[in-house]
Amino acid sequence: MLHYEITGEGKVNLVLLHGFMESLKVWDDLQKNLDAEFRLIKIDLPGHGLSDTDQETNTMEFMADEVHKITTQLDLDTFHLLGHSMGGYVTLAFAEKYPDLLQSLTLFFSTWMADDAEKKEQRKKSLRIIEQSYSTYVNAGIPNLFNPNEKDILEGKILLAKEIALSTKTEGVTAAVKGMLERPDRLKVLENFEGKILVISGKHDSAVNSVKTISQLPDKTNIKSYLLDCGHNGHWEKPTICAEIINTELLHNLPKHLIF
Repeated sequence: MLHYEITGEGKVNLVLLHGFMESLKVWDDLQKNLDAEFRLIKIDLPGHGLSDTDQETNTMEFMADEVHKITTQLDLDTFHLLGHSMGGYVTLAFAEKYPDLLQSLTLFFSTWMADDAEKKEQRKKSLRIIEQSYSTYVNAGIPNLFNPNEKDILEGKILLAKEIALSTKTEGVTAAVKGMLERPDRLKVLENFEGKILVISGKHDSAVNSVKTISQLPDKTNIKSYLLDCGHNGHWEKPTICAEIINTELLHNLPKHLIF
């Protein structure tokens, strides 16, 4: 069973799924700014944080099923689901399998697109580097996920991201990489989902093609997208703005397609 924590006394359930080489600890800054109406269910995905894994490959579908076990255990009949990066891929897999449970899905610096050939090769190369020297992989890669124009300001958050990544078991990391390699394009999920869809992206995101992700979204009234002046980690780079969008969108409404 996955490890999770619940915070907040609100009546609106919001399940948070972290990204690759992260844990539920990444939500601390965002949590401080989220509305008191939320009850936050923060989950460590398989092989990350305090959640173990015994599989060679953790597909997005498998991780979605593991998340479903937690939401079922907590008797969550309906809730909002937000996923950062890899957590967004799991969110889409969950929405494909259990759409009736979701009030909304949020792709938080994530995408519905499958890896292209170049990205697949990058992931395969990363598997070799992780096996040879995981610390080298973390120390070289983590800084590139932040806005290159603000690395001096974000130095503390970059160090924190490295710390969390280095505490992640390598078997969990490699199982996740293999799972991400297998994931399909899930544009159809967005086309078919009837609840609210929120997409929050970064202009300087080196891990996700934000422009393509947003520009090719289905033209539906239930989809809102935002492009922020940050990299891949809005929860650390722009927590106040991200929380403002989440508070407003999931509890109220804002005009469509805004740029901050």
